[in-house]
Formats: sequence, structure tokens, C-alpha cells
Amino acid sequence: MSQQQAIKTMSRRRFMTLAGGAAGVATLATVGISTGWAKNKSSVNAGAIHARESVTDVLVIGGGMAGLFAAVKAHDAGAEVTLVSKGRLGSSGQTPFAKGIFAYDAFKEKMSIDDFVSLVSRSALGTNNPVYTRQMAEHSLARVNDLREWGFFESPLYNKCFNKPIKERNIPILERIVVTHLIKEEGRIAGAAGFSLDAEKVHVFKAKSVILCTGAGGFKPNGFPICDLTHDGTVMAYDIGAKVTGKEWNDGHSGQAANPAACFDGWHGMFERKPGTTGVEVHHDLGVDMNYRAYMAGGPLVGGPHAMDRSGHVAGGPYRPAEFDRVDRGGPPGGGPPKGSPPAAGPRAKGEGGPPHVGRGSSVGGSSAGMAIHKAEGLVPINDKCESTVPGLYAAGDALGSYLSGGIYTQIGSSLAGSAVQGAVAAEAAADYCKTVSVQAVPAGRIKELEAEILAPLQRKAGYSPAWVTQTLQGIMIPNFIIYIKKENLLKGALAYVEELRDHHVPMLRAADMHELRLAHETRNMIISAEMKLKASLVRKESRCSHFRLDYPELDDTNWKAWINIYKGPDGDMKLEKQPFGSWPTLQMQEKPLILPG
Repeated sequence: MSQQQAIKTMSRRRFMTLAGGAAGVATLATVGISTGWAKNKSSVNAGAIHARESVTDVLVIGGGMAGLFAAVKAHDAGAEVTLVSKGRLGSSGQTPFAKGIFAYDAFKEKMSIDDFVSLVSRSALGTNNPVYTRQMAEHSLARVNDLREWGFFESPLYNKCFNKPIKERNIPILERIVVTHLIKEEGRIAGAAGFSLDAEKVHVFKAKSVILCTGAGGFKPNGFPICDLTHDGTVMAYDIGAKVTGKEWNDGHSGQAANPAACFDGWHGMFERKPGTTGVEVHHDLGVDMNYRAYMAGGPLVGGPHAMDRSGHVAGGPYRPAEFDRVDRGGPPGGGPPKGSPPAAGPRAKGEGGPPHVGRGSSVGGSSAGMAIHKAEGLVPINDKCESTVPGLYAAGDALGSYLSGGIYTQIGSSLAGSAVQGAVAAEAAADYCKTVSVQAVPAGRIKELEAEILAPLQRKAGYSPAWVTQTLQGIMIPNFIIYIKKENLLKGALAYVEELRDHHVPMLRAADMHELRLAHETRNMIISAEMKLKASLVRKESRCSHFRLDYPELDDTNWKAWINIYKGPDGDMKLEKQPFGSWPTLQMQEKPLILPG
């Protein structure tokens, strides 16, 4: 094939990426390498690293609450299971921070499940998927009983209790493995690939089915325990054609102004506290109320029990249904932490909420920047079995855009319960799927391509450090007037910068060792996620729940009673579509995707 023919068959995105990388290397050659700052001083012989292959029925990626139940219940359903985690089982991601789990007990609750689901839907302004809301409530007590049997409620540390069912079943677990690619062959999932942080090895996992339990992510902000979560699963699935959703929503957690990067201090007590259970208490919290107040009146905001009462009210801002107005109930409208946070001591007063640090000084925003509401972003499910739009690929927990609470936090502890429930549901569905298929062959040439793509940053002679590119991304995305209080011209400006990083910096990310290789892949994932957030925020021309447009401040039920899904088009470009509330997605990509403004 001639060079001209090759260019014609190459996607526009791929061509721009290669051209941008070549141009960037040429630039670095003139301004960087000569002074030494851009040179890659690699300590790894990437040419000597080769893939190690293994085979399983169900590959579970992620070692948090969803991953635990996915592995255990898939094994119990008769499947051969392998669990792979970027961190340590039960000790990475947001799981160590989660201290409250919702348990619906029909013998104790005065509210029926029907009424509970209806109340959540009213709080969520229709953005929740009632099928997953009901599923979480119906199965929550069973999953809590499993956890109690394993010793979950006996210690603030989860590694020991998580290992109990894994060891009892002799389930293989590989920790500190960074999975970077999902593999699809003949239209269905065929496995995944990544590398070890502790050894110079590439791993290729061939599997009949994959369950993503990779959590959500952010832009590595200060003050919230999500710095090892970078939307890896979402981006990997997007790359092989899966639809993803929920990128316009925002988690509104704040941090403390004093020592804002000290996550342990800012959320004092959460990591040392034994977990507990919560009952029904539907609310409408932790959107962007504080962000709006800071934007209109200046910040930082003063914390404390009455920091957000009527005396400090600022006109306008995000809409809150009157029945969930926490000001009238004697508490701040900041809400509680997403995965449940019973107080360190004493009963939890009705209406009491707010991050654990409230009352200890000034609060600042951006602590969870880049993360949406729990369960409101991730892979689009096509049914109530946690199945994605790619056959054989499932997701659970924060990796699944199940919308069990919608675009706002509605029930303390529902996120952790949802992770447990969905892990089990996905496991049984994946195990059943495995009975109908064989392991898909992966051509040797494709494995070589995966090796090259995984190790590429190690082999670059010069380029940008992932730390520098991440800092640049943070400067673009984390400002209050970009990610939280949105308007079209600023969203477009940020998008132009992010597209520049995507096309001309990602192709030149370098890595000197296996740790920096992880950072390079994480940086790329954050940039793709940023593009998704900006484009979804531009398209949704209304304000609802935790998405607030200063130029479209009202609800628009005529045009926007719909979720926004994102997928990769045949040309490699990012496409967006509407999925009406209360429906399942179409499996085919829409012929007329949503068009970005301008």
C-alpha cells in the first residue's frame, strides 16, 4: 500500500495523532533535547519485555467492593475467575473511605420499596434509573449479611475481610497490575492487557467475559481519596466501542482550606472508623450549591453547622425540590459523603449532613474534581444485568452508569450497597454468558501491537513527563468556572486546550520506569475523560441536579429528560447521543448524533 493510500484509509483522529506526535518530536528536537529537559532517561529495557499470557472464564478488574462480589459470586456460579487490581484488595480506590452501607430491611423500614424508589426519583428529578434503584434496595440486606459473615464490620481496614472469601475459594488474585487495554475480537470481548508495577512484565489475560470494577476517577485533585482513580475502565471500554454516560454530572464535595492536600486530615476519622449500616433517608445533596455560592459571593466558604443557612443565601443557583430542602430541616444543604458517613459518636440527627471536616474552618471546592455522582457515570447498561453494549463486557459499581441515585446524591450508603449488589449481579450474568461461548482467539500480531502500545512511553527518547501534562490538565479543568459553574464560551475554551493535549501531548508522553508508565496511561485517560465532560456539559443546555449552566439555569423537561451517552464513531471522533429517561439504549450507534454548539 502506498503512503497516500494508507493516509486515505487512516482515521482522521489517528492521522492527527501521528502528525501531532511527529511535529512535537521535531519541536522537542530543536528546543528540548539539546538542553536535556525533555530527554527520557529510562531505567527499563522495554525491548526485553514480552507478554505473559493467561486464560480464565471471568476476568474481574478492580479490587474494591464491586470487584470483591464480582469475583466471589462468579466463582460460586461455577466460573473460573481471575481478579486483577491496580492496588491492593480492599485497600485502594474509594473503598477504604466508605464507612456506611445502606441496608433495606422490610421488617424495620416503615417505607415500602415502591415508595422508596418513587422518593428517590423525585429527588433525582427523573435522572435515576428506577430499575437499578430498586435492585440496590432489594438485594442490599443480603449483601450486608455476606459482609457481616466475612468480618467487614469488625475493623476499619478491609484487606483481611476481603481476603477471607477469596482465599476460601482459592480465587487467583494479581495485585498492582495496571490494566491499560480491553481486547475485542469478532465483535465481543476477548480479554485485557496491562503491565506489572513491581516487575518488568506485560500481562495479556484471555477471557470469555470481563467485569469492570475499576471505579470512577478524577483529575487527581487534592483533598479527596481518588488520586489512584482515573477513569481507566471507562476509557478502555470507550476505546473498543462501548457507550459511556454521565460525564456532565459533578460531585460537589469540598475540602478544608487549611492543608487542603491532606486527605487524611481533611476527612478526619473516616479512615479510622469501623463501617456501619444506614437506613432510609432520601435527600438531595452534594451537587454544586456551594460552588455557586462561592462563584457569586466569593470564597472560601466558612464551615460549621449553620454555614449555609438562610442568612447566607445567594439568589439563583441550582434547583432543589422543596420537599428535600435541608435548610428547613435544620441542617446544611451540603449533604453527607457519597458512600455513607455515620458520625464518629452519637446518633445521626435527622437532616444532619456535610463532610466530616465541616465546623473546622473554611471550605474550598474542587476536592473531587473530575468525578461525577457515584453510579451516575460509566458504561451504559443495556439491561438490569450490568451488561454493556459490548457482548461479554460487564461493569459494576462506579464503573457502571447505572444511575441508581441519578444525577444527585439521594441516599446515604446507597453507593457502597450498589457496588456490592451490582458486583454480584454482574458476576452471575457473566458466569451464565461464559457457558455459551469459548475463549476468543487473539492473533499474535494483535498481542505484539498491545505490547508496543503499552510500552510506548518507555521507548520514547524524549517527550513530556506525565506529571507536567497532568498539572496542565488540572489548571484547565479544575477551576470553579469551568467544571462546576458552566457557560458555553468557557467550556469551549477549555475544550480547545484539552484537544491540544489529546492530539499533541498524549503522543509524546514519556516514562522512565514502570511507575511513570502507569502515570502516562493515567494521564491519557484523564484527558479523554476531560473531553467527555466538556462535550457533555456543552450539549446539555439546561441545569439539573449536579449539572449547572449559568447560561441555561432552568430545568428543561421538554428537551432534556434524557441521559447523554458518548461513543467512538467509525472515524474515531467522539459522538454524543440522547437516551430518554426510563429507557434502555439502542445497540446501534445513532445515525444523527448530537452536534456540539458552534
